[in-house]
Amino acid sequence: MRADSIFSPSFGNRPSRLIGREAVLAAFMAGLDSAPGSRDRAIVMLGQRGSGKTVLLWELADRAAEAGFVVASPTVASEYMLERIIEKIRDNAQSRLKKRKRRIAGGSIGALGFSAGLQFAQGENEQRSFSLQLTNLARELTRQNRGILILVDELQANSPEVRQLVIAYQELVGEGLNVALVMAGLPGAVSATLNDRVLTFLNRARKVELGSLALGDIDSFFLRAFEESGLRISDDLRIRAARATQGSPYLLQLIGHNIATRTPDDGFVDADVVAGAIRAAQADFENDVCKTTLAALSGKDVEFLRAMACDEEVSRMRDIAARMDVTPDYAQKYRKRLMDAGVVEASSRGSVAFAVPYLADYLRKEGDAY
Repeated sequence: MRADSIFSPSFGNRPSRLIGREAVLAAFMAGLDSAPGSRDRAIVMLGQRGSGKTVLLWELADRAAEAGFVVASPTVASEYMLERIIEKIRDNAQSRLKKRKRRIAGGSIGALGFSAGLQFAQGENEQRSFSLQLTNLARELTRQNRGILILVDELQANSPEVRQLVIAYQELVGEGLNVALVMAGLPGAVSATLNDRVLTFLNRARKVELGSLALGDIDSFFLRAFEESGLRISDDLRIRAARATQGSPYLLQLIGHNIATRTPDDGFVDADVVAGAIRAAQADFENDVCKTTLAALSGKDVEFLRAMACDEEVSRMRDIAARMDVTPDYAQKYRKRLMDAGVVEASSRGSVAFAVPYLADYLRKEGDAY
């Protein structure tokens, strides 16, 4: 098996290059350049599994740190999320302080931009609330002309920790402190969070939907990646591989990895290699994404999708309702639920299409289509 040093087909892995997301990152960084309190400093990023949410959060963490922000690197929404955020802010601030201190021999801490006042964090009373600890850190860093960026991954619906974080952030914004917040999650979890009546503040945040990558961007990446790997592949086969990704960053990594590792030592990529790579990538994607997506849905949600899977590409709502043996109004209820979850998308008036690659194929193979 040939070695693969370019593709990273695993959730959360950072690929060697970002493809087709520079505009999103530029918008993020522009938000950090805006004044404290700007809506562009509170960003909610939503995308399906494999759309690259985690990768973008880590890239933003690196770029924000280079711009001088103290960063709480991506923290998964969980029971201990708030404690981890405080720990990460303290650790990042102190590590930046030490690096600056080493660069200026004999310089005092106060002369480096981070004053000794930040040392209060080391002795902070652990019994104090998360909100008070975060406020004290934000006040001190704002006084030193430093900003705080908090990144949250895998946003969960109805999470008390997320609720506490957003409420604390809103209070920091009201005080004019130099803070920013980016949260990422599945469309359904994001929708539920935005609909939380306690968190109406978030509805003013900037929403960023991670759509499909452009075919041209994927093909250009494959062209460079295969050349760097010493692989020889025809234009037709390379474009075939790009189309098979259906715009999914995760499928891009899966297909690229399988082509790289299945190619013989002579580096020549033939049609059998590409076909086998696409089949293997599709199988992994169906198991990792399609199966997991369906497991999170209700029985009626899946029934709606089964009715859609009878069609090749686009499904008419009246046909779906007939197959489900329900009224059109009843079917519309599940159409909205699945659109909010990012599983289907409006195709044209009265029609829908699958938004998750290969989900229809998976349903058909599993015998779950009408």
